Amino acid sequence: MKEKFSAELAKKDPEFELSLRPSKFRDFIGQVKVKERLELFVEAARGRKDVLEHVLLAGPPGLGKTTLAYILADAMGVNIRVTSGPIIDKPGDLAGILTSIEPGDIVFIDEIHRIQKSVEEYLYSAMEDFVLDIMIDQGPNARSVRLNLPKFTLVGATTRSGLLSAPLRSRFGMNVRLNYYPAGELQEVILRSARILNVDIDDEGAREIAGRSRGTPRIANNLLRRVRDYAQVKADNRIVRSIADQALEMLEIDKHGLDEMDKRILLAVVQKFGGGPVGVNSLAVSVGEEPDTIEEVYEPYLIQEGYLKRTPQGRVATELCFQCLGLKPRDRQGSLL
Repeated sequence: MKEKFSAELAKKDPEFELSLRPSKFRDFIGQVKVKERLELFVEAARGRKDVLEHVLLAGPPGLGKTTLAYILADAMGVNIRVTSGPIIDKPGDLAGILTSIEPGDIVFIDEIHRIQKSVEEYLYSAMEDFVLDIMIDQGPNARSVRLNLPKFTLVGATTRSGLLSAPLRSRFGMNVRLNYYPAGELQEVILRSARILNVDIDDEGAREIAGRSRGTPRIANNLLRRVRDYAQVKADNRIVRSIADQALEMLEIDKHGLDEMDKRILLAVVQKFGGGPVGVNSLAVSVGEEPDTIEEVYEPYLIQEGYLKRTPQGRVATELCFQCLGLKPRDRQGSLL
């Protein structure tokens, strides 16, 4: 029976994965103020029978920026063309995307802060005047060709809005930021996903997973899948609080939502560098991770929760960090306080 269930689950899982992404504003949980603003702008644009203004969605990974782009396209009744900043290498790539869209369509560029500067300059006229001036050939034979574009909406997503140039940022009519989710909203996300995935879970089980999901729906859904696997094998396919706790302990995710790498980072700051300050490059070498990954993936949560703080001299462990690790704070000379 278990083998049959597993085979059916594996066959249906890709469909389930797609269905976890909400397609309507009413199904999107959390980010109430962001959702309210976007719904108002969509209603106003539809009332004028105009295209939606360009939208910049900023915030940490996994909070729903891509999902909101799809929801905007659905709400406006238009198509969406999806790409990402790093793969738009040259102006011709951008021209290929923008000349293939229909009037009113949405072009979604993920990680827009990583777009090439030479390509970014072509976006300025495309966003403002809906034209592209492309240079053809080189030297004496070089000439400019102007391409007229249909009116469209550019939706950009970024995890590091500070890296966007001022000219590009100023061309977005709407600039919204997504914040980490409280545990209560994550519990709703997990219960919704569990219904879609046909997972038997109670409120306490969902709350246990939500409390360890680092305020991020993507992590919450990933943990739900892993706990589902654990429950399938060891708990007759039912997730209650004790089963969720056992599964997450097996995955080395503690009560605070800290995983193995989080603890390695905190221990490195405390034990190898005396609590700090320590530069991100030295910290990255000590834990065997890339500096960018530490800054973009791990640090935001550790800083927000109060385990680390940034100073001009480097990263410093807080008193809460020592308490979490079960250690006593030390002064700069290394003696116990």
